[in-house]
Amino acid sequence: MSWLAPVDAYCERTGPDYWSEPINAVTNLTFLIAALVLWPRLRGPEMAMGRALAAMLLVIGIGSWLFHTHANRLTGLMDVLPILGFILLYVFAATRDYFGAHPWIAALVTAGFTPYAAATVPIFAMIPGLGSSASYAPVPLLILIYAVLLRRRLPDTARGLAIGAGILIVSLSFRTLDQPLCGALPFGTHFLWHVLNAVMLGWMIEVWRRHRLR
Repeated sequence: MSWLAPVDAYCERTGPDYWSEPINAVTNLTFLIAALVLWPRLRGPEMAMGRALAAMLLVIGIGSWLFHTHANRLTGLMDVLPILGFILLYVFAATRDYFGAHPWIAALVTAGFTPYAAATVPIFAMIPGLGSSASYAPVPLLILIYAVLLRRRLPDTARGLAIGAGILIVSLSFRTLDQPLCGALPFGTHFLWHVLNAVMLGWMIEVWRRHRLR
């Protein structure tokens, strides 16, 4: 199995050419735009984690661009690893800052994301039609769990998290529908996963920023 073997995973791709997924490729600019919009709002030493999250958001856009232009297993890793990095950073920040946990406790909770995902992904995989989106489904569930736990203590933050989870669920729906709707929409719906994810991840950083300002 070659790391450079071509991957054809999305409706829009019709061959191994660089611009075989033009819409999927170009819409990765939304991640860069979101990161650049947020960066000036994250000034000061208390915003260091926010800047790290914004930087990771930018890297997500670059990794996804590489995958949707040079579609192979290696660039596929470049696509998913920054997303995982963002998730782990946010779990740490949310546990430490929303719950006031000691950093080492926040680190333990962050480490627990791996067994949590390992336990829940197979359950989501049983849902008919969800396909590879099952690997992302534990994320909105985790966000909603945090929102429920924070609803009394930090109602504004909990509401923001619930909104983020809702956007992600809609985004995942478009990712899941890409192949089933391919016959009716030759360019697919995966590009909406990019656009809504950029909005959602930017919003999650903004929720954290507003909490820090309080």
